[in-house]
Amino acid sequence: MSKKSFQDFYPDELSYCYGCGRLNTHGHQLKSYWDGEETVALFHPKPHHIAIPGYVYGGLIASLIDCHGTGTASAASYRKEGRAMGTEPPFRFVTASLHVDYVRPTPLGISLEVRGRVKEVKGRKVVVSATVSAEGEICARGEVVAVQMPANMMAKAEPT
Repeated sequence: MSKKSFQDFYPDELSYCYGCGRLNTHGHQLKSYWDGEETVALFHPKPHHIAIPGYVYGGLIASLIDCHGTGTASAASYRKEGRAMGTEPPFRFVTASLHVDYVRPTPLGISLEVRGRVKEVKGRKVVVSATVSAEGEICARGEVVAVQMPANMMAKAEPT
């Protein structure tokens, strides 16, 4: 995908998340995009994302749902306000609640597709449902309750 992802619009000081921060060279650097009314991200697990031979570690799956959910929340808020992504003040979200159901083992060595759907946008809260699929088979379902990052967290946002 050649267009900028949601995460590419995050201000530098808010781009260090292990799951989706473009400035975290050790992280996953997940990239999420609109696909009609849904959002989509692709991720190719590396060999070290192993749980048992041939399968992905469940924490990675949770991380993908988490970061795709907060990215979707950000994009949905911009869309609701009729603002372009990246305009000030930034819409940046943190996770208030994360629920993941593991439907089947997730194979290692193939690309995973993360899909999100906005269920609710209400004030500073956005609820996103998500799935993680491998070769068209859903491996996990989840829900993220994301809340807009408080101003005092943004003021302290500096990498260590």
